[in-house]
Amino acid sequence: MKTATIQPRWRAPLAITTFLIAVLLPLLAFGQPNGVASDWTLVSAQGEPVRLSEEIQEQPVVILFWATWCPYCKALMPHLHSLRLEHGDKIKILAVNFREDGDPVEFIETAGYDFTVLPDGDDVAAAYNVYGTPGLIIVDQEQNIRFDLRSLPRREPPFSKESSSHKRIAAYRAPYWAAEIRKSLDAVIEDAAQ
Repeated sequence: MKTATIQPRWRAPLAITTFLIAVLLPLLAFGQPNGVASDWTLVSAQGEPVRLSEEIQEQPVVILFWATWCPYCKALMPHLHSLRLEHGDKIKILAVNFREDGDPVEFIETAGYDFTVLPDGDDVAAAYNVYGTPGLIIVDQEQNIRFDLRSLPRREPPFSKESSSHKRIAAYRAPYWAAEIRKSLDAVIEDAAQ
């Protein structure tokens, strides 16, 4: 006697739902380049209000979401400083500090970076759905998001992650991130010049 296998009707919809959650939800949560950046105002380390919509009128803006304890931020920051030195007043770097337990102002001053430090950026990070560090977006002069670090494919180091520190993995990834940031920033600056 042959037994028939009965396939539940919910199996296909469950597979589709699982796919949508696994693929589309991260895209919605992290955003994609070409969206419009939400406007916000934070107080700088010098006590001056900094409003995104005003900053982008002068030049494209790189927004770095970071914390002093983050090894990935520490690995990326020298590359961003290099971009700032290369492009001068053609770009501005806003260092939005969040999830912090150290002194972000002292950290930036000691390192000698030419970034505008914005402490207490937890609300702005949440508005952009940035919950981990580093987060980085580039906003053009029309307030469009032209680059989002989270949209890059994740590059895994050739060495074992289990035997590596976050510092070593950060040192591996930072040059790749910097190259992609540079390409995007160069395109934004070129568009602004036209």
